[in-house]
Amino acid sequence: MSRRKKTSGEVKARSALSPEAVQGTLLEGQSLPVLQALGLVTPRGGASADAHRKIKQISHFVQQIAPALDDLFERHPEPVLVDAAAGKAYLGLVIYERWIARHGRGRLIAIEGRPDLVTRVQGIATELGFDRLEVQPARIAEAEWPERVHFAMALHACDTATDEALAMALAAKADHVALVPCCQAEVARLLKEVDAGPADLWRHAWHRREFGAHLTNVIRALALQSYGYQVTVTELAGWEHSLKNELILGRRVARFHAGAERQLAQLLEQIPVRPWLLEHLPPRET
Repeated sequence: MSRRKKTSGEVKARSALSPEAVQGTLLEGQSLPVLQALGLVTPRGGASADAHRKIKQISHFVQQIAPALDDLFERHPEPVLVDAAAGKAYLGLVIYERWIARHGRGRLIAIEGRPDLVTRVQGIATELGFDRLEVQPARIAEAEWPERVHFAMALHACDTATDEALAMALAAKADHVALVPCCQAEVARLLKEVDAGPADLWRHAWHRREFGAHLTNVIRALALQSYGYQVTVTELAGWEHSLKNELILGRRVARFHAGAERQLAQLLEQIPVRPWLLEHLPPRET
């Protein structure tokens, strides 16, 4: 006896969450009003299949960075958090509620260049009474970053926008940095002109794109290390809908790391590319 194939509507219905199930997925310090304001949870407390996936993604990322934010709120009276390329600020607003609103201190700066999203985030912040949230309508590198930042994150900031966030975070001596890179085309373009070194690794366009993305993140990780950060590179599991699934976490433990600086220089001797990031890094402390 053959089984009837489920329609896409039936599959979505099965993966949607009832109000009771949504409550069971919330993290500590997380409430429905923020998710409802973001359009992820219905007025009655349920969630569609797509919203369910987004909630899972947000929750997973928050769990990954929770130790860093707990550390900041233990050590600093007024932590400054920056959400670069904030988009709809799903993560920024959830983080605000769980840490800034709960502690009643600190502030969040959301940087976003698209006017419609800036207006949307400002409206949600006003609706929720999040008066410690500042939305800056600007490109990442053109925004007014504070002289001192304690936590900086950039999720799916395209191409060199991730590097802008990294360079600005280093200049502001961020205690913690979290990056989920998105499309990365710059180094692939540069590799097209490079015949030196192991050029067979990027001779074909497909390999050049994939190797270029990998090389970009290796350079980012070594740059972070050279500025005294302890770096963890891992898979951001739970973001099922995205092929861009690499998470780079940095925790500042020293002023600089000469060994990492040498490693980066040696790598660039073997593969002579000079991406935007390397031309815009702040002076290293000695």
